[in-house]
Amino acid sequence: MSSPGDAPRRVLFCGVGAVGSTTVMLCRNLPVELAFVDFDRVEGKNLLSQAFVKQSVGRNKAQALATQLRNFHGVKAVHFGVRLTEANVDELCGTADLLVDCFDNIASRQLLSAWARQHDTPLVHAGLAADGTFGLVRWDERFAPDAEDEEGQATCEGGEHLPFIGLLSAALARTVQAWLDNGDRHDRLVNLNQVT
Repeated sequence: MSSPGDAPRRVLFCGVGAVGSTTVMLCRNLPVELAFVDFDRVEGKNLLSQAFVKQSVGRNKAQALATQLRNFHGVKAVHFGVRLTEANVDELCGTADLLVDCFDNIASRQLLSAWARQHDTPLVHAGLAADGTFGLVRWDERFAPDAEDEEGQATCEGGEHLPFIGLLSAALARTVQAWLDNGDRHDRLVNLNQVT
């Protein structure tokens, strides 16, 4: 726990698509410095399932989310509009107290996991099954990235899983909050009937 006068802890969200952007919005009042990394741009179709507004279309997702937080909620956030790679992972993740993986591809998840394990940095993963039937929030020490059904497979296109994205994002936000409060590292399984 930080004491008065200490810099706030930094939570770095890696990927701010459907799950990442929604979770960030739910974490906006936490006593931390929020930071995001995402190279992608907001497209019109993203408005159906992600926390972006129409004015953000065409902008980098990390930058757009930081702008929205500042303009609508008065919350400052750090943003990196780049792809996480081996060349920049030290720079991007090195100042984070907690890493939150909301990537939608196995290569990025594996890179993040390897870095977190090497540097003993807490990392929590979140993901939604491609068919929208379940989601997982799992701490890295109990996480093994599985192969994707199809490389780059979209899981949140068209907004059809929007209520479920909200459930998973709420479970992830609560997990981040519990870790900040007392170091708790419980995993969560979210399905259409329950959150465990």
